[in-house]
Amino acid sequence: MTRAQMTSDSPTTGAPELTVVVPSYNERENVPELARRLGEVLAGVAWEMIVVDDDSPDGTSALVKDLSRSDPRIRCIRRVGRRGLAGACIEGMLASSAPVVAVMDADLQHDETILPAMLEKIRGGAELVVASRNIDGGSKTEGLSPIRQAISDLGRRLSDMVLRAPLSDPMSGFFMIRREIVEEVAPRLATTGFKILADIAASVQRVPTVAEVPFVFRERIHGESKLDAKVALDYIGFVLNKLSGGLIPLRFIFFALVGASGLVVHLAALYAGLSLGLRFEWAQTAATVVAMTSNFIINNEFTYRDARLKGGRFFTGLLLFYVVCSIGAFGNVGVASWLYAGDVEWWLSGLAGAIMGAVFNYAASSAVVWRR
Repeated sequence: MTRAQMTSDSPTTGAPELTVVVPSYNERENVPELARRLGEVLAGVAWEMIVVDDDSPDGTSALVKDLSRSDPRIRCIRRVGRRGLAGACIEGMLASSAPVVAVMDADLQHDETILPAMLEKIRGGAELVVASRNIDGGSKTEGLSPIRQAISDLGRRLSDMVLRAPLSDPMSGFFMIRREIVEEVAPRLATTGFKILADIAASVQRVPTVAEVPFVFRERIHGESKLDAKVALDYIGFVLNKLSGGLIPLRFIFFALVGASGLVVHLAALYAGLSLGLRFEWAQTAATVVAMTSNFIINNEFTYRDARLKGGRFFTGLLLFYVVCSIGAFGNVGVASWLYAGDVEWWLSGLAGAIMGAVFNYAASSAVVWRR
């Protein structure tokens, strides 16, 4: 495709009315086609596209910058050392000077032809317009894998507990909003995870005027989906964070959930060790190491995915994690024993020790193991 073929109309001069924010990671094959399609469907609209690329190894950002030389409506924000769809969306929306911003995926699964209808609803007084798969005319199954469908259904069921704005499809990644609302809620938004629309709807202090437009999820043409079962846990953490009024950090919730999974791993490893004929002390020691290793790997892949350790740093981090968890275990036992000696109920003493240990492990891991 030549540069002249990128858009069907000449670049609109003057300030844009609409900014289309496109978070991307390894979407080099899809971005040029998306730009061409936007040029067709937004003919007559003063628009721009901001691609927020998380330093894709496939050279997405370089391609976008090349496209911008022939079409000034196309801009690129290359993020180095930062990852996460929500954070990319926030940075892109805040980089806009247009009164209206839209967020859509770069993978061509979002139907760009409904953008004019969404813009008309904004012009008609709506402050937030969501492309929904869960209203008449939409489809929540086409183009979605079973895992992504299950994640979407889970998010919809949980959303009523925390959202201020009524949404039929809170997990939608395709929406349009007045930028002034984004400016107002930005300091309260989480930059990790995939739930940017739900976060906005849960963080607004004044319920915005909401409209919805039906859309059908397309099949992906190039590349691979970034969404998987991690998103379900991410959304659960988001709900718990909002229910606590933001008092419990989102990352600590993930850390605690991983710790809970470690208990299951520990018991399974202990059973396996005893079945192999090991003495209980050795089986318990081995199970502890296995559980800590499991927790480290999951935390590295999920809880601290934006600071993921690789190569030699992975093994250094694992050793540091062993040390941190060992200190936390001593503190756990010490606090629980001290409380129990003071006639505190056994279960309350144990719970207090466990909480203290979890908080210490989280704080020390963030400061020592996955330090920035």
